[in-house]
Amino acid sequence: MARRGVPALLSAATLVIGGMIAASPSSAAPAPTTHAPLTASAARAHVHTHRLCAHPSEPGYMACNAVARTDVKQQLSLRPHAAPSGYGPSDLQSAYNLPQSGGSGQTVAIIDANDDPNAEQDLATYRSQYGLPECTTANGCFQKVDQNGGSNYPAPDSGWAGEISLDVDMVSAACPQCHILLVEANSASMDDLGTAVNRAVAMGAKFVSNSYGGPEDSTDPTSDEQYFNHPGVAITVSSGDSGYGVEYPAASQYVTAVGGTSLQQDSSARGWSETVWGSSAGGEGAGSGCSQYDNKPAWQQDSGCANRTVADVASVADPATGLAVYDTYQASGWNVYGGTSASAPFIAGVYALAGTPGASDTPASYPYTHTSALNDVTNGANGSCSPSYLCTAGDGYDGPTGLGTPNGTAAFTK
Repeated sequence: MARRGVPALLSAATLVIGGMIAASPSSAAPAPTTHAPLTASAARAHVHTHRLCAHPSEPGYMACNAVARTDVKQQLSLRPHAAPSGYGPSDLQSAYNLPQSGGSGQTVAIIDANDDPNAEQDLATYRSQYGLPECTTANGCFQKVDQNGGSNYPAPDSGWAGEISLDVDMVSAACPQCHILLVEANSASMDDLGTAVNRAVAMGAKFVSNSYGGPEDSTDPTSDEQYFNHPGVAITVSSGDSGYGVEYPAASQYVTAVGGTSLQQDSSARGWSETVWGSSAGGEGAGSGCSQYDNKPAWQQDSGCANRTVADVASVADPATGLAVYDTYQASGWNVYGGTSASAPFIAGVYALAGTPGASDTPASYPYTHTSALNDVTNGANGSCSPSYLCTAGDGYDGPTGLGTPNGTAAFTK
């Protein structure tokens, strides 16, 4: 059976960050494309979060890797000239040196379990708020299908609906000109989610985002790799939200495993800085480590893990420096979400900006030949481990952030 999501988040005591949280309903024009600043250093002691999906309770099932801030007040609409809390598209485009144009004609597929009945209308609110082009069924930009390619959608679920909102908003932030294909699996089983991946590829998507994971299993390389072995398709997978440790399908040798960072504005030439999302105490943060069962791909050369090492690249995922997301299915509108469920669809959008992969390529290999086009993350940890690079950032490759975060799109093309 499908994993059930959490109920609508409670309006806990509001943490006013940057003085920009608004609660008064308004039908006024959209706010400027600025964010209410969130800084990990200032806010972390006060951050309260809630996973949107429960951990898998049985083998073969997955959980979404989305985390909601419960100390930032949800709001259905905003005061005039107010901005949602959390980073918006212009912030992410600045932080990762992304073009505002590009990706026209590309389709990014989002794979999730269960239905979000409000997906299209919530996406419209997000894109209108930030001045992004309309993306609707009517204009051909947005399409939602079940895992068989039809409209017999699965049962709705509040947790996965929040995940879907996060996914489509992050693709929009990275690649505003991209089309979005939402494929809803019947349940959170790997078989149903994998069937949805295959459906997305069959429908022509060259970029497929998967923001879920579960415990590794010895049968993964033989029973589940069929869902991810798609030459010429960039498949991204979130690395997990529980700190040091490996999840599947991030461990697949055919996918780009995406870790997570804390992202903050600063006075550097870049204007931003990043550290690993997590702490040396572990328990929360981007997943990473050495796979127990999956083979090491030829393009991965780190010496401390004979099998597949997670992750490959990263982007913002820390809910303390989280993303503005609009979600109304058993939720109350503007939220601040994080988790590596944010970074996987964002990186899928970056791949789409970079262009269609070579027909016989494994696009996960691309960043390994363009390391100078990535921001190397050198500080932070998501747990304790040996060898230490599997859980601790340093110069060059490390587990929690891989080779680094996007600095433009050059690292995501051949």
